Amino acid sequence: MQESTISRRRERLRETTDGLGLESVYGATIERIKAQGGDKSRLRMGALLWISHAERPLEADALCYALGVELGSMDFNAGNVPSISAIVGCCQGLVTVDKEASTVRLIHFTLKEYLSARPDIFGSPHSVMAEICLTYLNSPLAKAISADPWVCPGCLGMPFLTYCSVYWGVHAKRELSECSRSLALRLLRGYDGHISGKLLLQQAQLFNPCYPRRSLQFSGLQCASFFGIGEVVPPLVERKCYDLNARGLGGHTPLAWAARNGHEEATKILLRQREVNPDSANNYGQTPLSFATRNGHEGMVRILLGRGEVNPDKLNNYGQTPLLHAAENGHEGVVRILLGRGEVNPDRLDFGNRTPLSFAAQCGHEGVVKILLAREETNPDAQDIERRTPLLWAAWHKEVGVVKILLSRADVKPDKPDMDRRTPLSWVAETGNEVLIKILLGHKEVDPDKPDNEGQTPLSYAARKGHEGMVKVLLEREEVSPDKPDNKGRTPLIHAARNGHEGVVRILLERDEVNTDHRCNKGRKPLRHAWRKRQSGVVRILVERNKLNAAEPDNKRKRSLS
Repeated sequence: MQESTISRRRERLRETTDGLGLESVYGATIERIKAQGGDKSRLRMGALLWISHAERPLEADALCYALGVELGSMDFNAGNVPSISAIVGCCQGLVTVDKEASTVRLIHFTLKEYLSARPDIFGSPHSVMAEICLTYLNSPLAKAISADPWVCPGCLGMPFLTYCSVYWGVHAKRELSECSRSLALRLLRGYDGHISGKLLLQQAQLFNPCYPRRSLQFSGLQCASFFGIGEVVPPLVERKCYDLNARGLGGHTPLAWAARNGHEEATKILLRQREVNPDSANNYGQTPLSFATRNGHEGMVRILLGRGEVNPDKLNNYGQTPLLHAAENGHEGVVRILLGRGEVNPDRLDFGNRTPLSFAAQCGHEGVVKILLAREETNPDAQDIERRTPLLWAAWHKEVGVVKILLSRADVKPDKPDMDRRTPLSWVAETGNEVLIKILLGHKEVDPDKPDNEGQTPLSYAARKGHEGMVKVLLEREEVSPDKPDNKGRTPLIHAARNGHEGVVRILLERDEVNTDHRCNKGRKPLRHAWRKRQSGVVRILVERNKLNAAEPDNKRKRSLS
């Protein structure tokens, strides 16, 4: 851009946001920046590199520190850190600071697309970024922070330290130069206790920063396996200073970290070591196969199942199998792989008596539900420890597709209650899904007025939650009593009045059977309930209907105030 001021350059950019001429404008600008040379050119290109290729938007301070790192230097000089105003000022209007988010961004999304699509502009961007991150993490500053036992990762105001800790391995895995490999090995060989390990696991929500002095137990080999950097794992293994089956944080082995994150190359390297136990469980009984199935890593599952020592149906501490993990998370490919193994029971119960089908139904994974139902061993109507069936779980969680699949089975009872005597219809009435209630009411076996152990009917739940459409649908059925009290003597009208659902109150009052003088077990009428809960709108409706003596609550109010 030839314009002399930032304002004019931005105006030029706005004029070209229709896409015409943008590539030539951006290309000419980049070439001119490169040709200028010098420190300002380095600063401009560095800023564009980080903003366009960072794994997340960078805070202004993080960008400043990133541009202050000198490659090849083992020390970090804070005097080299430029100010954000200097960075923005020399970037020819291409960079701006988002004041609300306190992050730095490119002036237009098309510039980010242009730079992201042309990594050759920066040479090897991810390799450079990995080198910068690792240089910073290897600096005396980072080591000094790591040596302080009182440092709490959650309290650190150092955004670039956090970014380096969490993403250096991501950049290194994409592009690993010999320099970044050397820096990575230097970091990992002294990784025990390094602050970057705490920050990495904190970001992954695997480490509680409230306990800064807690032993982290996260070695360099475990970190390399976590990121899956195949070129770094072998030299660490060859050092023979690591227990390859060491159970670090949470009891995770290096193999478990690699399997959890789907790093096949690192997994193969580790499995080539004779001493590695491919079926070692962590503190919760989870094996590498458990992690791979939970996260849907099909290739990893095949690799692990290729080892005879791996039990494909092994229970964790909660009685859950790899198949249950795959079913719960909807990984159809993994489910098929596991069911191809004869020793895998498709209907195995966990310690809550829940089956893989139960979890798949709850989460709405229709494909997995169909796969499991195709197996003869699968009981489509199995009840768990609370007597909830897959149908009930699906209905409760509004999974219409799964409900239709299950109801198409003759061996599924649509009105089967749980231990509280609540049916799928009862749960649907509470959630307010009108599509599902119509589907369930279409079955003759479904009792639309069936009370649970508390005496509450589907209409009671719908009224209590204020689902007007649901109330109307239920009242269309002759079997439904609009004034049926529960065990506490509360009718649907009382439930609606207590919770201030004016629309439901009006709908119920249209029915002649609804008695506004009905008293609950404590002797309170609907108006009294509404008044006690300060539901003024409902009070007005009930008073206007002349169903109660309006003076009653007024007199009681006077007594209470006297």
